[in-house]
Amino acid sequence: MQAKRRFWRHHSEYRHRRSGVYTGLTMSEKVLEIYLHIPFCERKCAYCDFLSFPAPYDKQEAYVGKLVSEIKCAGELYSDWRVATVYIGGGTPSILPPGAIAKLLYAVKTSFVMQTDAEITMEANPGVMGPEHLQAYRKAGVNRLSMGLQSTDDWELKQLGRLHTYEGFLNCYQSVKEAGFDNVNVDLMFGLPGQTLLTWKNTLKRLALLRPEHLSVYGLSLEEGTQFHAIYTQYPHLLPGEDEERAMYWMAHDYLQEHGYERYEISNFARKGYQCRHNLGYWTDVPYLGLGLGAASYMEGCRWHNIKDLDRYLEITNIGELREDSEPLDEHAHMEEFMFLGLRLDRGVSGYEFLLKFGKNMWDVYGEAIKELEKEELVEIHSPDMRLTRKGVDVSNYVFEKFLFDKE
Repeated sequence: MQAKRRFWRHHSEYRHRRSGVYTGLTMSEKVLEIYLHIPFCERKCAYCDFLSFPAPYDKQEAYVGKLVSEIKCAGELYSDWRVATVYIGGGTPSILPPGAIAKLLYAVKTSFVMQTDAEITMEANPGVMGPEHLQAYRKAGVNRLSMGLQSTDDWELKQLGRLHTYEGFLNCYQSVKEAGFDNVNVDLMFGLPGQTLLTWKNTLKRLALLRPEHLSVYGLSLEEGTQFHAIYTQYPHLLPGEDEERAMYWMAHDYLQEHGYERYEISNFARKGYQCRHNLGYWTDVPYLGLGLGAASYMEGCRWHNIKDLDRYLEITNIGELREDSEPLDEHAHMEEFMFLGLRLDRGVSGYEFLLKFGKNMWDVYGEAIKELEKEELVEIHSPDMRLTRKGVDVSNYVFEKFLFDKE
């Protein structure tokens, strides 16, 4: 049986991304985003397929030094670009000493031209940081935290292999707010082993009471190479079924909307004014530079990712030798991404922006596909814009495939 793959999958390079979203920017500005990958964690979670692993302190220290060097070299290559956002992801970035985070952000700020209002996000897990860590993060420049809670049910957390309890999260969240962080995301997952609509609603209720500024809501995906894939592809009946999983998603959508959260992307909800600028950049064609082990980049119409072997990463001195699988995007590939990434946004895609970007009418290029999808009630047209309907969200992967050009 195939692994479950849903439209709400939490992609590591799409959190862990056409269009007027970035306020204050002009078309002439060369703006980029920076992603820093910290691959270390205390223990690999049973569902995790991200590039992450435990490592001794000396390896972590050597990695930070190498990443600083990579940041400085990249700053020289892109000295005429302005940095709008920085995202420190992993792995578990908060596993590093606070001084290491400060060292990395100092390297970014002194190597690149930063926007004065740059959004700087750091992922952090409950139980891996105390009040002194939080004050150090704020002093270093972190102005947005993303906390990996996943569930408020301790039994569900244990099934996932998480190291924290809900009580531990609450204590950590209180410390985060007391430290002055006023822009906090909390990650939640549904479709978990043994999870029911009732336990899921309890999680939503508890988070709504806490009022974090942002919530990322993702369905469990069974990825090859994970413990969960090995177990639950053999015993899929131990997971919620497709109908129940879909019901969980729409329960979250409706409940969070009732409590002041706007869904601005399929898996992301925010209180007014707290949309994640970094993620919006991914979905709206803003170039991004990924630095660190395995990090992916998209700059000047070309994609690549860094090598994924830690020992090799630490040995290489030429930044150019870190890059693998460089791939220029042709016009067709660029159009495809414009459509299926833009349609993830609640506002959808704009025919006007398509015309500005490609010099072509979106309906001339995709008219037949759009007519078919509209007839099936999967998209709705508010000329010159197009967005997914509720029915379209349920089968969004099918919708996205309609905008792929035939490959000879």
